[in-house]
Amino acid sequence: MKNTFLLLLICSFLLSSCSKKADPFLISKQSVGFLNDSTTVGQLKLAFPNDSLSKPIGGDEFLGNSNIIKVYATTSQKLLLELTPAEALDSLSTIQYVRIMDDQFRTEKGLNINSSFDDIASNHSISNVQNTLRSLVVSVDEINAYFTIDKSELPEDLRYDMTKSIETISIPPTAQIKDFFIQW
Repeated sequence: MKNTFLLLLICSFLLSSCSKKADPFLISKQSVGFLNDSTTVGQLKLAFPNDSLSKPIGGDEFLGNSNIIKVYATTSQKLLLELTPAEALDSLSTIQYVRIMDDQFRTEKGLNINSSFDDIASNHSISNVQNTLRSLVVSVDEINAYFTIDKSELPEDLRYDMTKSIETISIPPTAQIKDFFIQW
């Protein structure tokens, strides 16, 4: 009788400790909520059972369009994510890029689309800064992410020359994230 009670107690403890619910808004190196780096286009309904998905339009593959799939919250119709598959119109294709559109999605360290450059720099090691025509692309390899920051956030002397190498020290800490992408 004591052994049965002890076994039952151990089993209930194990079951209760294993029932930790996954965070549907957590961004990590290999996942965004319930979506992970091996989720296929055909499995998206399983990853987002309570949300609406836009359907890719057939025929766009001849135009070279990437068929971005948009994920909307069913209750509010708010745009949550934009997903770009590796292969257009292929249900077996995995997702290559995830554009974070809603501030509920965040990393373990609290980064979201409303974060500033200081939030990125103080929480992660910046791998690379690319100078483009209208924005900077800040890469953070440890979470497979990159962020764009509008060049209007930079000092005047750095805004117009694409050939200048921009160091992280030149980016104001208050510069706001324009776009937040996860790339697999």
